Amino acid sequence: MIRALFPHPILALGVFATSVLLSGAFNPPSIALALLLAVLAPQVMRALDLQRVRVRAPLAIVQLASVVAVDVLRSNWAVATIILAGRKRERKSGFIHVPLDLKDRYALAVLAVILTATPGTLWVEYDSASGRLLLHVLDLVDEESWIHLIKDRYERRLREIFE
Repeated sequence: MIRALFPHPILALGVFATSVLLSGAFNPPSIALALLLAVLAPQVMRALDLQRVRVRAPLAIVQLASVVAVDVLRSNWAVATIILAGRKRERKSGFIHVPLDLKDRYALAVLAVILTATPGTLWVEYDSASGRLLLHVLDLVDEESWIHLIKDRYERRLREIFE
């Protein structure tokens, strides 16, 4: 009975908590709305018939999150420096192809979020047949260092987590 009502219990709990926090009140109408959303959201997910995500290394999630947090801060600083410096330093932006070994669609989605959320980089295209990612980099100094950064810092950990 509970599994039928909440096929995705973590999602239901997250939707409930988010709804209560966004309403800014813990009163009966807010709780009723949060419960309604917590029941409906997992039903929508069930209708989509998504495959279950299997996390193989939960500790790697914490490691990846800390690496991404540091990289986002570092990248914010670098982009701010580029913008504030103006044309004092010649900068070369460009596109690079990154060969990926990732096959899991959820791992690829997380990598896309990481790269797009990091200032100065943008996920442009992924060719699933060849496993090649097209990435735009604002300050492209060394293409090989970018490829190694993505493969060593992100892809390796994502493979630990999902594959």
